[in-house]
Amino acid sequence: MAATDTIYEVETPEGIMLHMRVAGLTVRASAYLIDFCIRWSVNICVLIVVEAIFGDAGVGLSLIFLFLNEWFYPVLFEVFKNGVTPGKRTFKLRVVSGDGTPIGWQASIIRNFLLVVDFLPLFYGFGIVSALLDKRFRRLGDLAADTIVVYEKETSKTSLPNVEAEHPGIDLNINEQRALIAFGERHMMLSKSRKVELAEILDEVHDQKNEEAVLKVQGYSLALAGKGRDS
Repeated sequence: MAATDTIYEVETPEGIMLHMRVAGLTVRASAYLIDFCIRWSVNICVLIVVEAIFGDAGVGLSLIFLFLNEWFYPVLFEVFKNGVTPGKRTFKLRVVSGDGTPIGWQASIIRNFLLVVDFLPLFYGFGIVSALLDKRFRRLGDLAADTIVVYEKETSKTSLPNVEAEHPGIDLNINEQRALIAFGERHMMLSKSRKVELAEILDEVHDQKNEEAVLKVQGYSLALAGKGRDS
């Protein structure tokens, strides 16, 4: 699976770089199969119960439920469960918007209702071809809705940069110290340009620019966090 999956990067307006691992066809098909089995298990149970209670008069109700369940099962889960259906949860997958934000009603309805087009001409032929040609494995519904299916991020401990610790040459209050420590802890999340922008705010302290400024501020964060070798 890992051989076909790729890392998709997107920068937020705050300058934080999101790294998302895009899910390939095989794992997505497996998740879909689980959701398909769940939907139809529910459909069959409802059909049996409605027929037992209402007899032939319940055919109309059964058809209405069948329609709603088939079309809105994934939509409701994606909107109210943050992009995760039971099948996707099994494989730790999530549907998100192209910019990494949670999926909304409009995007979810578009991507799921266009499954009909993806199915054509047979056995999701168009959808498979589209996913194979797209570097983010998007089927036609994903392209129209600007959505992607990614692996859920595993929670990881914050890590500080591997630089030499150095105390800043000025006195800092508690909030300023916390800000510098946070800068170091988020060094893997911030884009290069954002790190430079933030580090150069303290240019009067370290008299550095560009990457040199980043290294200096990261050194301050290490010293304030009590890590590394103090200078």
